[in-house]
This record gives sequence, C-alpha cells and structure tokens, in this order.
Amino acid sequence: MSRKPSFANLRDRTPPASAVVAQTTNTGPTPVGQVQNNRIGGQGAATGPASRQGRKQIAGFFSPEMSFAMHTLARRQGRSLQALMAEAFNDVLRKHGESPIGD
Repeated sequence: MSRKPSFANLRDRTPPASAVVAQTTNTGPTPVGQVQNNRIGGQGAATGPASRQGRKQIAGFFSPEMSFAMHTLARRQGRSLQALMAEAFNDVLRKHGESPIGD
C-alpha cells in the first residue's frame, strides 16, 4: 500500500535547477571566512528557524507500519509527531529511573 507524499516532505527536496540558478547568481568568489547562504528562504544552517534554536535532532528508522501508526495517532489527538515522540522518550526515561526532560 503506497501513500501520497505529504507537502512537508516536498520542502526538503532539491529545488529545480532554474530556481537554484536564479537564487545563486553571484558575480564573484566568496571571500575567505564568509559562508555563502544558498538555502531557499534565506535560512542558513547556523540560523535555522527560531523554534529549532538550542535543540538537537534525534532520528531513527522504523517500519512503515510504525510510521503510519504514529502519524495516525498524532492526527487523531491533534498533536505533532514531535510531541508524541517527546512523550515517548520521557516515558522511557522514567521507566529506567531517569528524570523526564520535558519537551
């Protein structure tokens, strides 16, 4: 069973060549010590969205069934997948005698 890709997946894809050419028109070399910012939306790696400042990414690979179940639960509860994952991680910390962190 295949699912339609969501729009959230599209924002991480490489833009068409025409968009890259239009965006990266630079007349000279990048000066030493200056990093050129070519990301769409002007967000550089060090200056991502404010909601990600001071945070670290945790990722894993799971079965399609687990992914579907977690996304379905998130939709039913009106919560984000990230919020459900934070709850699950805090439950694991408690289970092993550690203090939950929060978000």
